[in-house]
Amino acid sequence: MLRQMLYEALVAMSANRMRSFLTMLGMMIGVASVVLMLAIGQTARDSVQKTIDSMGSHLFIVLAGSANSGGIRSGSGASNTLTASDATAIAELDGVNVTAPVVQAKQQLVYGAANWNSDVYGSTPDYLIARGWQVAQGTAFDDSDVRSSRRVALIGASVATNLFGDENPIGQSMRINRTSFDVVGVLASKGQSLDGRDQDDTVIIPLTSAQRYLAGNRWRSSVRMILVQATSDEVMTNLGLDIDALLRDRHKIDTTADADFSLNNLAALADSAAQIARTMSLLLGAIASISLVVGGIGIMNIMLVSVTERTREIGIRMAIGARQRDVLSQFLLESLMISITGGLLGLIFGMAGAKLVGSIWSMSVTVSLDAVVLAFAISATTGVFFGFYPALKASRLDPIEALRYQ
Repeated sequence: MLRQMLYEALVAMSANRMRSFLTMLGMMIGVASVVLMLAIGQTARDSVQKTIDSMGSHLFIVLAGSANSGGIRSGSGASNTLTASDATAIAELDGVNVTAPVVQAKQQLVYGAANWNSDVYGSTPDYLIARGWQVAQGTAFDDSDVRSSRRVALIGASVATNLFGDENPIGQSMRINRTSFDVVGVLASKGQSLDGRDQDDTVIIPLTSAQRYLAGNRWRSSVRMILVQATSDEVMTNLGLDIDALLRDRHKIDTTADADFSLNNLAALADSAAQIARTMSLLLGAIASISLVVGGIGIMNIMLVSVTERTREIGIRMAIGARQRDVLSQFLLESLMISITGGLLGLIFGMAGAKLVGSIWSMSVTVSLDAVVLAFAISATTGVFFGFYPALKASRLDPIEALRYQ
């Protein structure tokens, strides 16, 4: 029975090839648009997630307070209100994985005749753990290098390219603010941060070396910030409160007074960025779905025309024993075949469009299996939904009146 219905549906579609193609065209455009927009949205989400992951997982950043000079207040991190001992105390709290005190400044780097201006961070080996940063070449410095204030440095991929070119930087000596440092390692590439800054344009040296050779007297015993990595996302909220309470107690600051530090939850910022990316992806999908509705309306119109043209045929079928549900199934199957065929063609064009967009933007735009299943389900649902009314109308025709129809 089903095979016979499929054959008759194919015959009906073949009888009006151009009309059937134009009807499918709406579904093709709709499904292709949905697939392409979902692929672009997924690529955007993956890009944002990759950037978030590159910054470090479940991370707090404790910044020193602002400085006040002559009535002019500078931004956070300008005063020397945080110390390395604060980081040690925070490390004892429950839920803390590692802490890393940081001194940071822009410095001019010189190697031979080449020079480059970069961000120089003085910290401990735990800085790499907090940031989830790997050493791609060479080795990282250790705690003994921090204790002895060794003049060694890890450099980012951008620094390696701009300062050393094609030369191997490992073992080479470069000058930072007129002080010589030996390059012991090159960091793995991380790309841009959420604010668009090049994370690979970075130099990391031991904290004590930065305080001794680069920071000046003001920062000899203090740090600009402390990175705190929690053991999991679940402890972030309580840990934030514990850090605030601990630092207020150590700095003798009442809970009602302004703190001389600021505590930033990087996980909350990352969640906000990820939510924005998800919202934009849903918006793109919703916009593309409008064309599916238009394609569905086209199917309904053509099926209504088909019912009108085949009224006598319907009357003959009913006269020789066809039931209402048989006529309903026949026209519903035709609508479904049109929509699924158009959907499959749209899926092919959508995947081709994703490849084209990826080549134009020089990025990997891939169509996920979820998008394929969703596109197929949408095309089938659209065919059933918009084809049901014409099929129902055909099944309810009076056989006598249908036979009289001219």
